[in-house]
Amino acid sequence: MTLPRDEARLRSLTPGVLAILVRRGADFAAAEDAVQDALVEAVRVWPDDPPRDAKGWLVTVAWRRFLDAARADTTRRRREDRVDREPPPGPAPEADDTLWLYFLCAHPALTPSSAVALTLRAVGGLTTRQIARAYLVPEATMAQRISRAKRTVSGVRLDRPGDVSTVLRVLYLVFNEGYSGDLDLAAEAIRLTRQLAAAIDHPEVAGLLALMLLHHARRAARTAPDGSLVPLAAQDRGRWDTRAIAEGVDILQAALARDRLGEYQAQAAIAALHADAPTAAETDWVQIVEWYDELGRLTDSPVVRLNRAVAVGEAAGPRAGLRALAALDASLPRHTAVAAYLHERDGDPETAARLYAEAARKASNLAERDHLIRQAARLNADRNR
Repeated sequence: MTLPRDEARLRSLTPGVLAILVRRGADFAAAEDAVQDALVEAVRVWPDDPPRDAKGWLVTVAWRRFLDAARADTTRRRREDRVDREPPPGPAPEADDTLWLYFLCAHPALTPSSAVALTLRAVGGLTTRQIARAYLVPEATMAQRISRAKRTVSGVRLDRPGDVSTVLRVLYLVFNEGYSGDLDLAAEAIRLTRQLAAAIDHPEVAGLLALMLLHHARRAARTAPDGSLVPLAAQDRGRWDTRAIAEGVDILQAALARDRLGEYQAQAAIAALHADAPTAAETDWVQIVEWYDELGRLTDSPVVRLNRAVAVGEAAGPRAGLRALAALDASLPRHTAVAAYLHERDGDPETAARLYAEAARKASNLAERDHLIRQAARLNADRNR
């Protein structure tokens, strides 16, 4: 489906239209199909005859599509009473049900991958083809995943406040996918999180938005022209997006002022300290260690303790970092890479080269593997001179 020029406007209307249909009594799967049909019709009709009330137009068309499908269904008799509930023509209600959809799409009955796909489809307004391309899977595979997810949440009623932390985890999963195919998932996650922040006053929603902005601000500097990874310490900070950094810091400060610290605010505080340093050498590692201590108390995550070991190595020296690392499970992802880095900092290039090569064999993606191989090759070349 090719969207009209005002793609962002049409996509922003999608969750509200879907929520109206579901609240009128359509089951989620049927309502989502009807909304997609309405979007296709909008693409066909709007360029020559744009409606004055875009949302009202979409609601009307989508509801009629749903009723047509309901009448053709074998359960038509049980659904006929819904015809009487069709509202008179007029503007669509202004109530924003987007938040309700966020909670529905992040339902605990769904797997994380299904929750992400359904959120992108129902709240983000993306097509199945776009989502499939972003995740580098066949369109049929993604269609099945979304279809199963829709069936799972059909009929689910959210009579109590949803779990904000589950919604935030789903959005963070989207953000961490970064960029693939023809869709920038990091930018899409920021858009959706902005939308959520506008719908709910919650310091952790603000914390996640700040974290995303601060990380995304460094995106242009993270890769070299040949596509290879550039470590944070070696990045050209002149390529960082200072406007995104300033916005992220402002949002974070407002959230922290509410004194309801959560894990995303703590992560954003660490990212802000990196962004605030004019050079890598001027990074306030002592304060970063303190924030990792806070984050560890909030999450008890081994990955947090691993990152803390790196920060300790910078703040108190590589041997202190190695002692912190020794207390952790060696099977943790990136454990070997961290050990290699700390041994290199401690003046042991032979051990560091061996560990970099070992870490490369364990790497989860090609870019990381190539970076670690280059690190090992660099140290071996230096030793052989």
